[in-house]
Amino acid sequence: MDSELRRRFGRRLRLGMVGGGQASLIGETHRMAARLDDRYELVAGSFSSDPARGRAAGSDLLIPTDRVYADFRQMAEAESKRPDGIEVVTICSPTDSHHAVAVEFLRRGVDVICDKPMTSTLQEATDLVKAVRKSGRLFCLTHNYTGYPMVREARARIAAGDIGAVRLVIVEFPIGTSRMVVEEPDAAKRHWRFDPARVGVAGILGEVGTHVHHMASYVSGLDVAAVSATMSTFTPGRRVYDNAFLTVKFGNGAQGTFWSSYVAAGNEHGLSFRIHGEKGGLAWRQEEPNELWLMPFDGPHQRLSRAQDGLSPAAARATRIRIGHPEAFTEAFANLYRDFAMAAMAARLGRTPDPATLDYPRVEDGARTIKLIEAATISNERNGAWVDASLDLTGAS
Repeated sequence: MDSELRRRFGRRLRLGMVGGGQASLIGETHRMAARLDDRYELVAGSFSSDPARGRAAGSDLLIPTDRVYADFRQMAEAESKRPDGIEVVTICSPTDSHHAVAVEFLRRGVDVICDKPMTSTLQEATDLVKAVRKSGRLFCLTHNYTGYPMVREARARIAAGDIGAVRLVIVEFPIGTSRMVVEEPDAAKRHWRFDPARVGVAGILGEVGTHVHHMASYVSGLDVAAVSATMSTFTPGRRVYDNAFLTVKFGNGAQGTFWSSYVAAGNEHGLSFRIHGEKGGLAWRQEEPNELWLMPFDGPHQRLSRAQDGLSPAAARATRIRIGHPEAFTEAFANLYRDFAMAAMAARLGRTPDPATLDYPRVEDGARTIKLIEAATISNERNGAWVDASLDLTGAS
């Protein structure tokens, strides 16, 4: 079906990028993900708030000089007037610009792929939900870890009832590499992720903590209803929280714990989940992403391998390489780009997208995460008191 749709569309989607210049690791990651399945052609960009650096990045990427722009508003206006203007924009700029950039392109009919966290504030997040719905365009938030085949397998097994009703959800993302544990002494050289003016004082929750929350909800199928939080700053000189322990309650009565950290010294990455239901559990680690453990309480544990027979259609769709060969981060990231491309092509052809292509994170997911961050911040200020973390988006139109 994907091949037939691509033939009907007849070409690659025209892609633009905001941010993601020469010094941006995440920018290059997005570009690799977009290139992997050959669904996009990067044709324009505003790659830096510094025009000279932006031009240099555009030159490196072989973008024509007349399509390298000084700022995103100039880019949106100019591209909207071209017969060959961009159809999709990727936002890789710092978080405090995401809302303005997304709204600018949505109102000009451009589909949006946005790096996380989606926005800096809950007001911006709910406003962006309204903007996406009003525009009728597509929006993907790149929680890329949901692109792993075995993460999608876990989601499918829980939805099918394989472990029974979910009771416990434990998700962790503790990083402990030197660049995170130790603060850059020169304030001018510090990454924007440690600037409270750009990410908020919650810091850690706006970065790796967004993945923790989204992973928990994506796999379990549950929304967080309330949170009790304890957040701390361990690294001297740092002005945002760099460790967070959250206890959460879900809408169905299940409970969970979320741990996010920049100071788990010695950990390289650490993203993992354990989800337990009435009949058993599932466990997955990002550092060993090609296996998922199924753990019934009345039988032996079973190691499920990516690409083996008998896995769900969702896992099979996300699998690119034959069993026995490692498949990991870049491919998972690219799965979101591929699914989004298929949905965007279908929509621009006036066709209903294949439901299988719509398994990417949406604007509503981003808003619920920002709500959790706000609630956790309030809880921490109240010494861990329980705070409502639910978000009703039915009227956001």
